[in-house]
Amino acid sequence: MDNIQCQWQVLPLISLPSWFIDCVNKYCANSQGNYAAQLLWQRGIQNREQLQGYLDSNYYQPLSPFEFGYEMKLAIERLKITIDNQEKVTIWGDFDADGITSTSVLWEGLGQFLVPHLQLNYYIPNRSKESHGLNIPGIKKLAAEGTNLIVTCDTGSTNLEEINYANSLGIDIIVTDHHTLPDERPEVISIINPRYFVEEHPLFSLSGVAVAYKLVEALYLTFPEIPNSPLENLLDLVAIGLIADLVELKGDCRYLAQQGLKKLQKQLTNTTRPGVAYLLKLCKKSGDRPTDISFGIGPRINAISRIQGDAHFAVELLTSKDDKRCYKLALDTELANTRRKSLQKDIKKDVEKKLQMLDLSTTQVIVLEDPQWQSGVLGLVAGQIAQEYSRPTILLTTAETEDMSENNVKLARGSARSIHNIDLYKLVASQQYLLHRFGGHPFAAGLSLPVENLSLFRESINQQLRQEIIDINTLSSTITADLVVTVSQLGQSLFRELKLLEPYGMGNPVPRLLIQNCWFEGLGNRNIKDAKDNKIQYIKTKFNIYDCSVAEGFPGIWWEHYQEELPQGEDKLCDAIVELDYNTYGKGSYEVRLIEVRESLNVAENEPLQITQISLIDYRNQDEVTKIDREVEQLNTCPISWHQLQKKYRESCKNQHNLALTYGYYQPFNSSEIIKKLIGIAKYINRTQKEITKEQLKEKLLLSDRTLNLALELLEKIGFVISETSETIEIREITDQSEDYYLSQIIFLDTLEEEHFKRKYFTQIPIETLQKLLIYESLNP
Repeated sequence: MDNIQCQWQVLPLISLPSWFIDCVNKYCANSQGNYAAQLLWQRGIQNREQLQGYLDSNYYQPLSPFEFGYEMKLAIERLKITIDNQEKVTIWGDFDADGITSTSVLWEGLGQFLVPHLQLNYYIPNRSKESHGLNIPGIKKLAAEGTNLIVTCDTGSTNLEEINYANSLGIDIIVTDHHTLPDERPEVISIINPRYFVEEHPLFSLSGVAVAYKLVEALYLTFPEIPNSPLENLLDLVAIGLIADLVELKGDCRYLAQQGLKKLQKQLTNTTRPGVAYLLKLCKKSGDRPTDISFGIGPRINAISRIQGDAHFAVELLTSKDDKRCYKLALDTELANTRRKSLQKDIKKDVEKKLQMLDLSTTQVIVLEDPQWQSGVLGLVAGQIAQEYSRPTILLTTAETEDMSENNVKLARGSARSIHNIDLYKLVASQQYLLHRFGGHPFAAGLSLPVENLSLFRESINQQLRQEIIDINTLSSTITADLVVTVSQLGQSLFRELKLLEPYGMGNPVPRLLIQNCWFEGLGNRNIKDAKDNKIQYIKTKFNIYDCSVAEGFPGIWWEHYQEELPQGEDKLCDAIVELDYNTYGKGSYEVRLIEVRESLNVAENEPLQITQISLIDYRNQDEVTKIDREVEQLNTCPISWHQLQKKYRESCKNQHNLALTYGYYQPFNSSEIIKKLIGIAKYINRTQKEITKEQLKEKLLLSDRTLNLALELLEKIGFVISETSETIEIREITDQSEDYYLSQIIFLDTLEEEHFKRKYFTQIPIETLQKLLIYESLNP
């Protein structure tokens, strides 16, 4: 509890419409539904139709695959030619869980129209030897084997060079993907990528497996007489890929995950996928909850390529009907996951030792490398470090690997993970002149670069982020508690109520509960065991949590922490943020997962940390602002400091008025133009013998009081004779230029540039992050 901890905030209770609570209550067997209703409303589910579709997938109307328009039609037309001419098709997949399930969906789906292993095959890059995406040696190999058409899944959008190479060999390509789009449409038959939709579109957040499913769905709709297996038999695979990947579970994404979970939970009683059933048994899950995927099946599928490199057998594991073969593959997968946990823990220790040598106060992006690190687990460790140290993190292995297409180019390979909604893909892309390859999305990326570029890359990417957000330390992590509860409220009733919001994921996180004035008893930690009953160096601490509402404690677990890190006894009161869960192991029991703990703030019993807060309304960077309610206050001028924004926020809190941010900022920073404009204004005032108000000059050059004074000092150094009042400025003559005018110019421009970046920051920071930081400041003045 002595470590640097995140800021805490508690979401305020909202007065909800009675119809809304009544609607939620219909889905709650043993409770009123008040907690679930609060969470739903806070997460933007606020009208009747939206609420019903969110809680019950039977009310949701999924969109047609032909919502993808002309691109989907082109893909179906090309596949029809393939089917008619019995051409050879290769599915080009990826080695993570989304890519493996995408490949499996296309393998089974296209396998209804093409003969598997004769007309249809799949290719998955080797994680330890190849990068994500298409590559030229692989394409060359497929061409030699007679492939006429490649259908990618979860990859391919930005592989322009590789696509052109395939075209030169007479291979057509259909891309199904969900990653970042290229600037121009690639030379492919079709590119089916939901990023072409606007962000509010119900299909925008589809992952790779969901896009692959939409292609298969379009084939089923076009040729309904051909398939023998129902389309919905693919939905369990879709759910696995969706929940395992970093996508927002909203719109059709949420619907497909809900439907897929219904299929998945049947595998233990009515097994159609023996490999999936064995995975569920090995991780002691039932398949009815998203955590069964995110903590169970997903990590195990990912572990195959992380440890072995080659993930081809993962598709066989998910799709084969051979029970004995699937059992062996499932056991191999379980042992790979065990090895992954051990490696992850060891590398994390190495990273933390290296971090002790860094000055984190001046580090915006953590970039570390080591030749001994195994590349397969670097993304996992990078994610842990990013969360714990509140910085984007890039971890690389510098073992001597060579570019497959160029000789003698030694490469560093690794993974990156983001924090604070910083767009990692954009950040890494800004350094592409130093990179060999890179790809990913705003939250996670993979990259490789020549070893000789490492030092420059580290320096340059830190400078880039420093320019974009001023200082990473202003974006310290915040943990949000959704609800305040007592220990007596933990258990089945609350669990079932919160389960209404499942499946959880990006944009819909697992609810976090604040328990105040609590304490811990019965502490103990131990290593977990693998499938062969061997201990693994992967720690968890068990405990019972108490407060004054109970005589008996409630069980809990704290992953990757030792019991010595947790205070014990009723005399050591704490505040704890936890997640409520159900452990299916053995007879099954409810428990909490501890997220963070701190010394109690000694708040009086039944006096929660809730305080009345106001909402920020985002009208930033809009040319026209719709009519704003009279009781909503406005901030029209872009702030250049936290103090300015906090002052306005506190005023609005005091008046109990929401605050609309109506400012914008579009100006590029051009130092020569600014100096030219400043001098031009000064000459004009001198020539016309007019005066200008200070406010007019501030408006013309976007100056603050501070930079206005520096501008006037600079003009005097240049030779302008200035007389000023509290409101106006006059210039009556020009004298000789001072020798140190250049230093004054540097100070003025540096200060102005700092304000420029701050204005840019306050117009680009996500409104949710801004709200969290302001709430925390009001709770901790």
